[in-house]
Amino acid sequence: MQKKVKKAIIAVAGFGTRFLPVTKAQPKEMLPVIDKPIIQYIVEDAVKAGIEDIILVTNYNKRSIEDHFGVSKELESHLEEQGKDNFLKQIKDIPNLANFVFIRQKSGYGNGSPVLDAKHLIGNEPFAVLWGDDLFLTDKKTHLEQLLDAYYEYNSVIITAMDIDDEGTKKYGVIEGEEVKNGIIKVNKLIEKPGPEKTKSRIGSLGGYILTPEIFEILQNTPLDDKNELCLTDAIYIYSQNHDVYAKKIEGEYNDAGNPLSWLKTNVNYALKREDIKEEFKDYLKQKINE
Repeated sequence: MQKKVKKAIIAVAGFGTRFLPVTKAQPKEMLPVIDKPIIQYIVEDAVKAGIEDIILVTNYNKRSIEDHFGVSKELESHLEEQGKDNFLKQIKDIPNLANFVFIRQKSGYGNGSPVLDAKHLIGNEPFAVLWGDDLFLTDKKTHLEQLLDAYYEYNSVIITAMDIDDEGTKKYGVIEGEEVKNGIIKVNKLIEKPGPEKTKSRIGSLGGYILTPEIFEILQNTPLDDKNELCLTDAIYIYSQNHDVYAKKIEGEYNDAGNPLSWLKTNVNYALKREDIKEEFKDYLKQKINE
């Protein structure tokens, strides 16, 4: 019987150096997109997809993430006294979104390390891996719901795919393979940031995976890359030599909130989807453009 995916690892241990000095004292993942931190959007989309247990892999300066998903009795009392029932409900709902576990990253650099550090919490179950600054605006099913649909159909490792341009081949892993049905690619090769000269493919591997527990043993034996980092993409490629791996092209808009300019663009994109502010915001943007 196929196991349901109920656990997600979210990697939030990076220093956010591209946002310095603002990230000197606060995590990048807690930067706002309008009125919620980046990490809350990622958690909410995971919960909507059926995730119950969320493992956040952090470092020493990420305490505010733990505080955000914890109970805040003082704030709740203040909001109750002020009669701000709408805010009170929002604040009370946050800790109940999922079962949260926080662990410190300890196994070194690279995006494979947080996955390996969470091994003892996963057991023999399939699980999701998400990054703390990747957001997807979708009209119907969330990013993770789309990945899970593919997983339940193929019962195999699933990676996120989106079309990219030449510049994207320098920023993202690239997927080479064949499309077996609309939006589903059977992966033949994964190349980490090859550049446009070294691949004909323009399909990028972006944030988000559905993995099976076999990946842990492979990660433990995957050589470090030339930056002395443990690369999850390398482990998945090794896995693919003996197992089928598929990529799901996400129907939606990818938003990289991981650097200042793209974070600003993300705020604009989300604001234009918000019914309560989008019209006034559109008028403001038009006014600024015409100045």
